Amino acid sequence: MTQRLDPWGQVKIEDYRKLFDEFGIESFEKFKNRFSENRYVRRGIVFGHRDFDKIVSAIDSKKPYVMITGLMPSGKFHFGHKMVAEQMIWHQKLGAEIYVCVADMESYLMRGISFEDARKIAVDEYLTNYIALGLTEKNLHVYFQSDYVVAYYRFRDSLSGKATLNELKAIYGELTPSKIFSVFTQVADILHVQLGGFSGKVPTVVPVGPDQDPHIRLTRDIASKLDLIQPSSTYHKFMTGLQGGKMSSSDPKSHIALTEDLPSAKKKLMGAKTGGRATAEEQKKLGGVPEECAVYELMVYHLVEDDKELLGIHDSCTSEGLSCGECKKVCWEKLEKFLTEHQVRRQNGKKAVENLIRIIQP
Repeated sequence: MTQRLDPWGQVKIEDYRKLFDEFGIESFEKFKNRFSENRYVRRGIVFGHRDFDKIVSAIDSKKPYVMITGLMPSGKFHFGHKMVAEQMIWHQKLGAEIYVCVADMESYLMRGISFEDARKIAVDEYLTNYIALGLTEKNLHVYFQSDYVVAYYRFRDSLSGKATLNELKAIYGELTPSKIFSVFTQVADILHVQLGGFSGKVPTVVPVGPDQDPHIRLTRDIASKLDLIQPSSTYHKFMTGLQGGKMSSSDPKSHIALTEDLPSAKKKLMGAKTGGRATAEEQKKLGGVPEECAVYELMVYHLVEDDKELLGIHDSCTSEGLSCGECKKVCWEKLEKFLTEHQVRRQNGKKAVENLIRIIQP
């Protein structure tokens, strides 16, 4: 194994295909035609899975299944988070029961964010944006790790007897007490939905970035020990930050928030890293490299739904010498339209958010 996936650190994936051999993640390629309406699937952004066949079977047979995800209330909701939110919405439309865990306990332990601040961030940034993007109250459960039900805490605490310290070190490397507590809390978040009084023993899927796969592997191991259904998972590629590197809430220069004011958003976009050549002459002669361009990636992930339109932008860059300035103007028109409309939807959806902030009462 040439690399370790770190759920708490900076993970740079040079070649996502290597994860298939190194960690046993399976390619999502066979599901592309089945779910071609989802642009993340269609464009290979959702690239891998574990046991997703179980979820497909549940969908096709119209049987219950659960999608669970967590949000880390630590900063602004940006386009990297939008990718996960839209997967939640997609599963909800496919018939899944949706659980959203607000990881305020983890944000307190790992990032020193107070519970009060975490709750405010979760509501103002995440839940309000979820509603504006199209998540509905149908089959939806939202809970805070610090403020849930007794059955969840009993289950979480009992999990510490299901793995040894050596097993944890083999998966995660060096651990601190806070990390160990976080690990078992995340296992409880994923598995508790199968308990009686919650959704019961039904297939479960967790959409994550590959850095979270250690949690998935441990959770699947523990599920088998508890005679629960091993959770399925899907893996999506990371969005590149505007200046290169990973997009992060802690680095405002790396992202555009969905609440970003238009002048700030435009400034960030116009200053973003591109795949352009060193000179205009080289650009005309050789074309650009859209695969290395944060602006083009923003259009691939979020702003251009039509594949033919996207291909046209790609070809104009590579073969017609489309300048980076011209490409940024095209992107800005789309980004400005999206942000303007989305921020109106945020205002209109605020009244519905209070219905999402509830403790699940099994």
